[in-house]
Amino acid sequence: MERERFMYATLVAALGMLVLGTASCAGAQDGTPGGKVLAGGGHAEFGADLDADGNPDGSYFGLAVDLSGEEPQGHFVCAMWGNTKFMGLPVMGVEGTVEGGSVAADGTATLRGTGTVDLGSPDKFYKDVPFEVRVKPGGPGEGTLQLTVIGTFDGVPGDSQPGNGNYDLPVETIAAGQIVLE
Repeated sequence: MERERFMYATLVAALGMLVLGTASCAGAQDGTPGGKVLAGGGHAEFGADLDADGNPDGSYFGLAVDLSGEEPQGHFVCAMWGNTKFMGLPVMGVEGTVEGGSVAADGTATLRGTGTVDLGSPDKFYKDVPFEVRVKPGGPGEGTLQLTVIGTFDGVPGDSQPGNGNYDLPVETIAAGQIVLE
């Protein structure tokens, strides 16, 4: 039951953040630093077939982060599911609260938080997992994100830096949707 609630909440959060990101575009600046909200959603791709199943891999994502305080605060969701399995899993989802981070002069942000990781079965549902996501505002072909799940899953398929204790996914480029800094 908890897993179903997580998947429903993740889907609702992703769709809500996609709407928020789209609505933010109406008044968005050109993505330069100095904005107070980092928001967006959509679909991003790794540009590679990480699990060698014949399909390029990617994720659906959503984020809404308030940058007005000393530390960024908000929410992030990343879901890898669809018509085919990702890394042999029926679903892989990371969802959590952004509790800190920083924004560079060029508008790129590093966000840190804790959340849940769902690998598609009740025995593969993890709570209070630290994560870090690096994002660059922009639309298709310009914006990027890179997710790292900290302290677990090191060396499993898709890990771009095995041996460091983390699960570092490669950089994804936005294929549909966008991330804006407003």
